[in-house]
Amino acid sequence: MTIQEIQAYLAEFFDSVELVGNGEVKISAPAKIESAGKGEVSFIANEKYLRFLGETKASLVIVHRSVNVEGFVEGRSFLKVTDPYTAFVFVLKKFSRPRIMAAQGIASTVAIGEGVVMGEGVAVGEYAVVGDRCRIGAGTQIGPHAVIMHDVVIGEECTIFPHVVCYDGTIIGRRVVIHAGSVIGADGFGFAPQADGSYVKIPQMGIVEIGDDAEIGANATIDRATMGSTIIGKGVKVDNLVQVAHNCRIGEHTVIAAQAGISGSVTMGRQCMIGGQAGFAGHLELADRTSVAAQAGVSKSFLEPGTALRGYPAQPMRDQLRHEATLRHLGSMKERIDELERRMKKLPEGE
Repeated sequence: MTIQEIQAYLAEFFDSVELVGNGEVKISAPAKIESAGKGEVSFIANEKYLRFLGETKASLVIVHRSVNVEGFVEGRSFLKVTDPYTAFVFVLKKFSRPRIMAAQGIASTVAIGEGVVMGEGVAVGEYAVVGDRCRIGAGTQIGPHAVIMHDVVIGEECTIFPHVVCYDGTIIGRRVVIHAGSVIGADGFGFAPQADGSYVKIPQMGIVEIGDDAEIGANATIDRATMGSTIIGKGVKVDNLVQVAHNCRIGEHTVIAAQAGISGSVTMGRQCMIGGQAGFAGHLELADRTSVAAQAGVSKSFLEPGTALRGYPAQPMRDQLRHEATLRHLGSMKERIDELERRMKKLPEGE
């Protein structure tokens, strides 16, 4: 694409895209600002990277509208927008190639059950399994060795990567991406303790429902409900190695980073942000737009929208930082108390 073509493309998403420099230059690929070369496009969204304005070899740099690029235009051009990070995301989308996991149609080694309905353009890779009565929407790709058990519904234009397992009854919306090795709909961790110390397994009779435009990372696990549904809302993004337990409800456009563990029957609101390795006790509730810092341990509900949580046990950010500051001074506080005790012992009795 020429720079002018990129400008026109970004103008579909931004009110103003200002070109500074030569718009006829051809761009072949995106690249990081510190390693970009001739014919490549990069971006600067953080002030600390402004030092690369005069160093980068990129032919095109996307910057914020407020950045003064005078003196840097020799050998490069600039596109100025209100959000260079998002603009670069759209550029990445334009240059990225779709991952084709299977030839068009159904591979000869696929095992397909009875009563399966597939839409136009469905592709299923080698040695995949599609169980009885499944419905696969048009344009969906199912990778090699994936297992789709009985009565699963998958919407249009989904991408199911190799070695994914969708247990029976799972319902998946449109344009959902599930990365390799993830397991959707395994039994929830339900066992009734007995007087003799043994456990009786509780039948897990529910399902998992995943909304449109969700994305599930590699080797994530989302358990089926004991009864009813475990729900992953529209637009939710789940990172690699995340555990979502039975009967959880994850609100629309919530993001959950790697290795977070969410116990059963947790309800999260819309647009929450969950940091890596955060842990959640069961049966609690988070309001919309709650953010949870990495490695925080959430042990109770927080119902005020927009709360930022941190620490173990997790507390509102301001409270936790105050407690952390107090802990840093415990050593000196102990020394002062010890000194006061020594002085008290030296005082005559009665004083």
